[in-house]
Amino acid sequence: MQSNGDSRIVVTGFGLITPIGTGVDAFWDSLKNGRGGVRRITQFDPSSLTSQIAGEVPDFDPGVYLNRKEARRMSRASQFAVGAAQLAVQDAGLTIDDSNREDVGVLIASGASSPLESESMVRDFDRGGYSKINPFHVTGSLPNMPSCQVAIHYGLLGYTSSVCTACAAGSQAIGESAEVIRRGEASVMLAGGTEGPIAITCVAGFCSLRAVSTRNEDPLRASRPFDAGRDGFILSEGSGVVVLESLTHAQRRGARIYAELIGYASTCDAYHVTAPEPHGRGAARAMKRALQRAGVEPDKIDYINAHATSTEVGDAAETLAVKTVFGERAYSIPVSSTKSMTGHMTTAAGAVEAAAAILAMRHSLIPPTINYETPDPICDLDYVPNQARPAELDMVMSNSFGFGGINSVLIFRKPEVSD
Repeated sequence: MQSNGDSRIVVTGFGLITPIGTGVDAFWDSLKNGRGGVRRITQFDPSSLTSQIAGEVPDFDPGVYLNRKEARRMSRASQFAVGAAQLAVQDAGLTIDDSNREDVGVLIASGASSPLESESMVRDFDRGGYSKINPFHVTGSLPNMPSCQVAIHYGLLGYTSSVCTACAAGSQAIGESAEVIRRGEASVMLAGGTEGPIAITCVAGFCSLRAVSTRNEDPLRASRPFDAGRDGFILSEGSGVVVLESLTHAQRRGARIYAELIGYASTCDAYHVTAPEPHGRGAARAMKRALQRAGVEPDKIDYINAHATSTEVGDAAETLAVKTVFGERAYSIPVSSTKSMTGHMTTAAGAVEAAAAILAMRHSLIPPTINYETPDPICDLDYVPNQARPAELDMVMSNSFGFGGINSVLIFRKPEVSD
């Protein structure tokens, strides 16, 4: 495979559909003001569950992005992905037509992409047999369908794929998309993640794992990464898509450049299907490798957007990993978890949090970790508690760790010219 001769990859657009806002402006406004999006579940009656709260996308209307026939053939996760892709393309000022549709690719991560639709299928079957089942359920439930539906929407004829690495997947999709561009298979990639997991069977499964918060009486204060009172994560839905381009391509079309992606690495704990390796060794390896790939020393990182889901073991392991990589300087690096506001968007989290880290760099403002009230002696770093903090940021890191022990790390640098 011939290289395209340009190994520098830049971010030129964001598409964000999240519990705290749709679109870049609404999303950033919530982050900078520490405004959370966790609520009592409305998509089904959660009264029988130990966790009755989630990060739902409020008032999502697929008709804004799709006609009724198209929407009926897609899972909620695919609807989110098509919507986020449209927002990203628009934000990037990118025109897709016959002149370039073979050179624009898609890599959108997906996991349990259709639990709502699967529950509906079972009810339909119980009511009237196979003839009552939506014939598009099978294709709609495949994990590659969000990417494929975006490709179909835009008529993209080149590289299209997906990754299914749980909560690391959105980050991996961005990192792997950069590799697609570097090896010359595309000049532009629509990359990110999507998930629509707010269904009773899915939430019940996480309740059975005892992985989710039961702070039902106070939803907005339930997601509390690094706090001593944390009791589990908040399951959330939505999508994040970024537009990646080779630097040459972006400059040629006069695109606004948000950031340059300079480092990416992925490792595996090979330890447990749900729990991280307690000392964060796999996460530390991923951070070290991303720094090596970027060709920068640890002291160049100005801010870390943590994976930090608000679980007792996970937040402690990530804290240890940061200390392993950064040594004494770990105590002076601002680290915050935007999951305190969005909840855990699972497969979409890595892409949304990469956007948060880049926007923090662009606006010289670090989003806070809200709901941080009681320090945990095990988690003793600077978590930017409760209030956004002004800071000049030239280089940022975004961490994403998933079930199965997958670790993915991205490093972004402020562009030489941002507009």
